[in-house]
Amino acid sequence: MPGHLRRTLDLVTATSDAPPRQLAPLNPIQQLKAGHLPRRLVQLYVGLTLYGASMGLMIQGNLGLDPWDVFHSGITKHLPLSFGTVVIAMSFVVLLAWIPLRQWPGLGTISNAIVIGLVTDLTLATVDRPDALWLRIAFMLSGVVLNALAGALYIGAQFGPGPRDGLMTGLVRRTGLSVRLVRTSLELTVLATGFLLGGSIGVGTVVYALSIGPLVHVLLPIFTVRLKDPNHAVR
Repeated sequence: MPGHLRRTLDLVTATSDAPPRQLAPLNPIQQLKAGHLPRRLVQLYVGLTLYGASMGLMIQGNLGLDPWDVFHSGITKHLPLSFGTVVIAMSFVVLLAWIPLRQWPGLGTISNAIVIGLVTDLTLATVDRPDALWLRIAFMLSGVVLNALAGALYIGAQFGPGPRDGLMTGLVRRTGLSVRLVRTSLELTVLATGFLLGGSIGVGTVVYALSIGPLVHVLLPIFTVRLKDPNHAVR
């Protein structure tokens, strides 16, 4: 899942004749009471499904993964577990770090931890790895774009951050350090660890790092759901 979406968590846009589309720091109860529940639930699970599919495409492209997935792929080199199983297991390991950070997981957080891993394994089981380089490049680029769209969908549904996103925002809140410093430190740590474990690093890792932020920056305002009362954030 991925860390580069984190910079978008405080993105706010407004229009002249409608309430602003904003990402509000809601607690789990407020998330369920914020309105537009059917639309938001559909958007959440469509986003998570597409996210898992995007990860599967990048894996099958075999041209490099994002930092967290480099870490996940490194773990699969040493344990008899599927990629999706590792993603799910590490999601709950990361959630344990939320306890001292005093954060509460929302519906989106738990769903993120489970759905993405299941869909990734399903994609890997149904989509063969191509031999032709142009197809591998197409898989990689499609995976990056689909990942950005998926991230904008599930984050915009406003059901709480994923486990890895929440770890970053929790550390920022508790330590007072900058988002950039915390995010970069986390991603460099998991990337280096994944590399040492034998994870897949390549041109796709660079393409993802350079493009995911700008793509989500454009897409997130489009898919952020306007809440009934966007000013009832937790203080």
